[in-house]
Amino acid sequence: MTPPIRRVVLDVLKPYEPDILEFTAAVADCESVDGVNAVLVETDREVQTLKLTIEGDDVDTDAVEGTVETVGGSVHSIDQVVCGDRLVEQSGTPQDR
Repeated sequence: MTPPIRRVVLDVLKPYEPDILEFTAAVADCESVDGVNAVLVETDREVQTLKLTIEGDDVDTDAVEGTVETVGGSVHSIDQVVCGDRLVEQSGTPQDR
């Protein structure tokens, strides 16, 4: 049995429209998603880069990516995944300096 995905952090490129409120609400409306945090990382002439932190009991990453694409965005990378019976936070190491 595959352990459930509890958190996924995505680097997303989106057009100016829909705005960040509408875009985030669409992702949060996915059935497997309990909450979304969207941070505007960069604004270019025609697009915006967002960091989306998505949490749920078992996040359906295919459904999330499909929703991102439906509202005009694209997933550039998956920057973090937390899976298992509980959320595990990243630990600092000497290499992080």
